[in-house]
Amino acid sequence: MVFSIIQKSKLEGARRLDAEYYQPEYLGNSTKIEKFGFYTLQDLSVIDITKGETPLWRGDEYIAKGTPFLRSENLFASGLNLSNLVFISDKVHGRMKRSRIYPNDVLVAIVGATIGQTGLVAEEYPEYNSNQAIAIIRPQNQKIAHFLSIILETKICQLQIERLKGGGARDNLDLHEVKVIKIPKPNDKILNYCDRIVGGVKELRKQGESSCSQAENFLLEEVGLENFKRVDDLSSIVNLSETKVVNRMDAEYFQPKYKKLVEHIKKHGNGVLLGNLVTIKKGIEPGAEAYQEAGKQFIRVSSLSKNGVSDSEQKYLNEDLYKKLKDDYEPKKGEILLTKDATPGIAYVLKEDIEGIVSGGILRLSLKKKDVEIEYLALCLNSIVGQMQAERDAGGSVIAHWKPEQIKKIIIPLLPQSTQQKISDLVRQSHEARKKAKELLEEARQKVEEMIERGGE
Repeated sequence: MVFSIIQKSKLEGARRLDAEYYQPEYLGNSTKIEKFGFYTLQDLSVIDITKGETPLWRGDEYIAKGTPFLRSENLFASGLNLSNLVFISDKVHGRMKRSRIYPNDVLVAIVGATIGQTGLVAEEYPEYNSNQAIAIIRPQNQKIAHFLSIILETKICQLQIERLKGGGARDNLDLHEVKVIKIPKPNDKILNYCDRIVGGVKELRKQGESSCSQAENFLLEEVGLENFKRVDDLSSIVNLSETKVVNRMDAEYFQPKYKKLVEHIKKHGNGVLLGNLVTIKKGIEPGAEAYQEAGKQFIRVSSLSKNGVSDSEQKYLNEDLYKKLKDDYEPKKGEILLTKDATPGIAYVLKEDIEGIVSGGILRLSLKKKDVEIEYLALCLNSIVGQMQAERDAGGSVIAHWKPEQIKKIIIPLLPQSTQQKISDLVRQSHEARKKAKELLEEARQKVEEMIERGGE
């Protein structure tokens, strides 16, 4: 039995009287921080810590270009994930002055399953904005921003966040709670170390992005798509026989750009049906009632990106259910995980075996042929080659669904194996750089915790 005894004078007033808040682990963590010396998070922000709003409730819409609008899914340790970025108009951005975001701002998710996830704002854009699920901290300089991006991910701060959000079915932190998070006072040694680490992480991620861009550009050049325009004609003529073949009559499907893309792939890239290259297995939906906060991974569409399986918004299944499902639904190293629902067309080659189950919105692709490089195939799916075909097939409905029968029929350019190998090597370099960045951050979090344990030495 775990319990703790608290003096009445140390109870935090009527605000928190629940036993959950005073667990020994939380109390021990708080004592350690107070002994070391601390600032509050608000002390380290030059603005009053704030949050944004969701423009959609006013009737505004996300647009293709404009001011980048950040959501909790864009937060990424010591950085941002901009792969699924949405935008708002400059007019809406001008109205939402309170939640304007700038490079080196530090962000913390305060709503939903991602509470405690942090981000460090990148320099790709001069300004951003955000919704109400993100708290915005503006450090006075880059060194403090880099320090916060690491310390907020450590157990020292995550335990505080866990403590603050506890006490029932709450799924949010209010801004007052964010402001009073205790941050151990960093000495110059800690500040310089964090600054050096985050600088190295940024460089590795930049290398990763560069290798990925080189790979995609090489692919598109080889297939002759480097200057392919997505802009379409305003009208087209389609034979009735064509509509019967695909069982579709909507104008969206028959936009000329899709036909031009496929014709181009067939002409320059020896186009082959995906179904001739891979076997396809579908995941399963055990139902939301089976979700747990710990256990074996349940990989959903929301936790998959072209760079891997994310820990954010992760759900889990119990051991018994996992054992029952694993033979049919556990992914294997070397398979491509491909999303078919919600955000269809995201492909990732699994780099290692996972003890987990894939959801019904994800397909597992295994190669049939030895003359195809798996990383090359995944890149084809993630490039405009696959993305435009997914856009064509899954369009025409409120929630996108890409059917396995459609996926089998998409056209893949089958370039010479030597060319595939060069492209695959660049993709692997990209993944390796990202992996090193992740390992460097994890090592840094552990070292900073140890430095604070030792009193800053």
